[in-house]
Amino acid sequence: MPQLLVVHHTPSPNLQAVLEAAREGVAMVEEVELVERPALSAGPADLLAADGVLLGTPANIGYMSGALKHFFDTVYYPCLDATVGLPYGVWVHGGDDTAGALKAIATITGALRWKQVAAPLSLTGAPAKDDLEAVRELAATVAVSL
Repeated sequence: MPQLLVVHHTPSPNLQAVLEAAREGVAMVEEVELVERPALSAGPADLLAADGVLLGTPANIGYMSGALKHFFDTVYYPCLDATVGLPYGVWVHGGDDTAGALKAIATITGALRWKQVAAPLSLTGAPAKDDLEAVRELAATVAVSL
């Protein structure tokens, strides 16, 4: 069964709601195993076992969370050649701006040569019903791509 790894940093109630919506989106796709790891504890073994990855982070001071950056720093060299073409998607939640975080993630995933299978999702403020539906759709799209 294909495995979708969700690597996330979820320090707030808003991001917890987003993570729950992502779980629901993956659950809509049969025959996909969901594996969740907080970004600070996810590592190369988790990534190498996955058939795809969904990344979630807050935008902190115009950048991805330090936790997600730590994940990338941890997996970059051990997984560089082994994960080429890995399907991925990403959501970023910020108070008002997510552009810097999305650009940094695109740069790193580009260097890893991963394959973006869904448009990145930028969320600002408290997630509304439509935002949570967009997260479900993102998660389901990445799961289906496996």
